Amino acid sequence: MVAACAATASAACARTAGSKTPKQIVRSFLENVRSGRNPDAAALYFAPFVRAHQVQSEDEQTLIRTPADYAAHVREFLTTFGTFSFSIENLLAEKNLVHVRWRQVGRHIGSLNGEKPTGAKLVELTSTVYRVEEGKIVEYWLQTDRKGMEIQIAHATAAGPCSGTE
Repeated sequence: MVAACAATASAACARTAGSKTPKQIVRSFLENVRSGRNPDAAALYFAPFVRAHQVQSEDEQTLIRTPADYAAHVREFLTTFGTFSFSIENLLAEKNLVHVRWRQVGRHIGSLNGEKPTGAKLVELTSTVYRVEEGKIVEYWLQTDRKGMEIQIAHATAAGPCSGTE
């Protein structure tokens, strides 16, 4: 089978031999790690050092993330949002680039940007493009609806302590 794959170099044959497509790798990463289910599995999907472009109109940044650092990042979400729901709304791939749009829904139970927790339901919408090389995520560009989050928190703060009981 390996010789046949080498001879044909077809994507279908490569998948049969056990490798996954970039789209499959990113989907599995999102469902297992970013979802909060198993943050410590980040090393299965991440290269040792990943360039993370945080695309924010007011302050674009590029961070270097390690699998351990990313796992800690997801645990921060669990502290801030509690056990949240996570759904992939769109997943498109072309060659080694995978675009994802997801929705995360949780409760504001931990401080976010210095705001006191309100207990209110918070919805985070994010779009990310991942670049996969040799079966690992090596780079990504992430854009989150930060203004939408600010509006939700402001509304919950104005509504008072009962705002978390929808």
